[in-house]
Amino acid sequence: MATRPLIIGPPTGPEAPYPLQMERKVIRGFGRGSGELGIPTANLPVDDNLRPWIAEITSWVYFGWASLRLPSSHPNQPMASPDTTTTPEASSRFSIYSMVMSIGYNRFYKNKEQSAEVHVLHEFKADFYGVEMRLLITGFIREEKDYPELKALIEDITVDCDVARKNLDREAWALWEMGKGTLDGSWLARETPEQNRVVV
Repeated sequence: MATRPLIIGPPTGPEAPYPLQMERKVIRGFGRGSGELGIPTANLPVDDNLRPWIAEITSWVYFGWASLRLPSSHPNQPMASPDTTTTPEASSRFSIYSMVMSIGYNRFYKNKEQSAEVHVLHEFKADFYGVEMRLLITGFIREEKDYPELKALIEDITVDCDVARKNLDREAWALWEMGKGTLDGSWLARETPEQNRVVV
């Protein structure tokens, strides 16, 4: 497998149309992330009526930031570590993490329906099905592709995670809210009047 660059995108930060926003509740997926790949994913329903840009987006692998409204009973809430923060603005309700994700049909598994699968770059002690997740997608890493074997897929995903970490550690890609950068991530943790609506 050819060596892939770990730094992508300009030093000035995300370029249009990024960053993109997505907000849904985590649902049960195929169970392949943890079971077959050893890379757990949070699955989100895809609805281009809610986010029209999804209908126009290419089946690619993306990276950016994710926030989770974990319940107080979850063992990871609250959590303080180098790769996550709970902001005062969120009243300790949202936690922010870096992430890598795919939106598409997963050519290796040949899914018949479009899916959004998010790998949060953090180790969780418990599942969080039904939890509200917000995504700030800052850019794309590569196109989705088919693989001759599972091992090659896992190797590519591992590199995707390294790419996400390296890029999100740069000042213009890191979040101001986490004290590391200049990118505005306030939406990820903001309590808004719309918070009373049903997030599905």
